[in-house]
Amino acid sequence: MLFNSIAFLLFLPVIFILYWCVCNKNYKFQNMLLLAASFYFYGCWDWRFLFLLVFSILLDYFSGIQIENSKTKKQATFWLVLSITINLGFLGFFKYYNFFIENFAELLKTFGFGVNMWILKVILPVGISFYTFHGLSYVIDVYKKRIPAERNYVDYAVFVSYFPLLVAGPIERATHLLPQIQRKRSFDYEKAKDGVAQILWGFFKKMVIADNCAPIVNEIFNNYHTESASNLVVGAILFAFQIYGDFSGYSDIALGTSRLFGIELLKNFSYPYFSRDIAEFWRRWHISLSSWFRDYLYIPLGGSKGGLWMKIRNTFIIFLVSGFWHGANWTFIIWGGLNALFFLPLLIAEKNRHNLEVVAMGKIIPSFREVFNILMTFALTCFAWIFFRAASVSDAIGYIKGIFSQSLFSFPTSFNPVLFGLILFMLGMEWANRTQDYGLKIQEKKPIMKAVIYIVVAYLVLNYANFGSNEFIYFQF
Repeated sequence: MLFNSIAFLLFLPVIFILYWCVCNKNYKFQNMLLLAASFYFYGCWDWRFLFLLVFSILLDYFSGIQIENSKTKKQATFWLVLSITINLGFLGFFKYYNFFIENFAELLKTFGFGVNMWILKVILPVGISFYTFHGLSYVIDVYKKRIPAERNYVDYAVFVSYFPLLVAGPIERATHLLPQIQRKRSFDYEKAKDGVAQILWGFFKKMVIADNCAPIVNEIFNNYHTESASNLVVGAILFAFQIYGDFSGYSDIALGTSRLFGIELLKNFSYPYFSRDIAEFWRRWHISLSSWFRDYLYIPLGGSKGGLWMKIRNTFIIFLVSGFWHGANWTFIIWGGLNALFFLPLLIAEKNRHNLEVVAMGKIIPSFREVFNILMTFALTCFAWIFFRAASVSDAIGYIKGIFSQSLFSFPTSFNPVLFGLILFMLGMEWANRTQDYGLKIQEKKPIMKAVIYIVVAYLVLNYANFGSNEFIYFQF
């Protein structure tokens, strides 16, 4: 079930009414409703994969209890390793089986062995990367004694399968979400209204920005060898806004939807295209994944405590793993490697912790230096996005080669002034509200002005939204 579908617009009000009008006297009934709704929501994709989701929940639920009940460190470690191995085994099979088989066959061919490898056409279960990481963080936190093992199966199952975040995050932590699930929740009109505003902004970014960028981006990337250099530049820039509008739009809808039920999810985006360097970009882009890798991979590897070479090694590991997490293709690994290279000068110069404050704080217009740094960071990001979007490494290289030609200075025929204006509107709204949680969290105190802005955004959604069956990009990850 897509957020941007009629089915969801019918599903959400029904669950909302049942949640607050029928089950409101007991949070346990609310949790059972959320669990049933989440299983139904996931089953709408393919009911067969519900068994995989339930198995993943049961595995980590019982592993957590066994870890806590273990009388020795060795026993606890056994259950932790078992859980991690099975979780990553399922994730590896469904997501990476064909990738490894195909590359193994190519390796054998280079040594003169003709191999006819049997390739399974494995269907990737939607959201498997996200709910697997939910479970992994939980068992690791129980093992590290950061949280006690959860004994209530319904509560734990809601934590893993909560429908707003089930298929594309944010990647939640048990320390943050479970306490909210386990306490009484009261309806808060102001929070609900705020949730609706964030949902509206998510629809604008997804259906107006991302879905209108998508056809142009697809046309340019699919025919890059016949496109002018200026069109290729436009294609790379529009993909940057497509993936941002698509993924951050999903996150806004997820956070806003959850707020309707009195539950706050982790913030996943914080205006990343206003970043002044790559380090700041990665503190603001897909925050829940970046922080997950920091806490469960980077720090256990030694983090920044060792010497420079250890810091460089750990940084490359994090970015390469992050790239591979996104998909079974060398393009994603190169994308991760490029971001590591962009990050490297900041790490060596010990400037990777600069720019922690909001850009141009207290000012309406940024300084020339801030504008220059923002544009340079955006340019590097767009360059890396070419590998993320391209179907293969050779396509990405061909695309980049095509940019460096005389036609770079020609007028791009793919330029769409209406879409350009809508992107500027989005950037203007987010710049004005860059200290807030999302771009439509308006600081204006006059209710009439807020209402006018909400009406304008709603009009833009109704007038310019692409209402086709456009899935979210991150469903494939």
